[in-house]
Amino acid sequence: MSDAILLQDVVKTYRSGTLEVNALRGVSFAVGSGDFVAIMGPSGSGKSTLMNLIGCLDRPSSGLYRLDGVDVSLLDDNALAAIRLRKLGFVFQGFNLLPRTDALKNVALPLFYAGVPSRERERMAAAALSGVGLGGRGRHKPTELSGGEQQRVAIARALVNDPAVLLADEPTGNLDSQTSEEILALFGQLNASGRTIVMVTHDPEIARHARRTIRLKDGLVVADEVAGPRLAMPRSAY
Repeated sequence: MSDAILLQDVVKTYRSGTLEVNALRGVSFAVGSGDFVAIMGPSGSGKSTLMNLIGCLDRPSSGLYRLDGVDVSLLDDNALAAIRLRKLGFVFQGFNLLPRTDALKNVALPLFYAGVPSRERERMAAAALSGVGLGGRGRHKPTELSGGEQQRVAIARALVNDPAVLLADEPTGNLDSQTSEEILALFGQLNASGRTIVMVTHDPEIARHARRTIRLKDGLVVADEVAGPRLAMPRSAY
């Protein structure tokens, strides 16, 4: 199994005048293609910084980061934006849908930025909505959808470009417990079909849906646990 994500000795230091904050202090791990990983840690542990780096929203101060085989450690802003569009799909706690735009057009938005022709955008967006169980809801606006349906639209939008990695940041934070279970079941189905998922959560009950949990504290990986029968086969960091 190839690595979708590889980090080696990744350090992220923020500077403000003479003050230095070491948000990440030498993080190393790999996420294989088709894996489902939860990242956990208390406030200030570095998990938000780590997700920003994995999501190509920021660069490490030092160390190596490869995304789907591409060394992104030293890419400039334009190159980072391009690789985000091609290789990453994002799912957020707040859905981040355009409120006056129907589900089909919300899902098609990444394809618009990628320069995909209009008719092809609509076909691909419709297929992505069908894939998350919303094939008949494409013309509904977010206000006409439940919270769970809005998050499914957001997931379809994240998947429409067939990214190498799906990044989910507290994806059930705005949902009730039953709807959360439905969304997590959808993640399980996506992962079972081969989709690589990295999910940030503070909730151990959410994390247990992942195959593997990486725990951060003070900018370091303090645990890397594989669930169930895989527990006897720990992952290599490289």
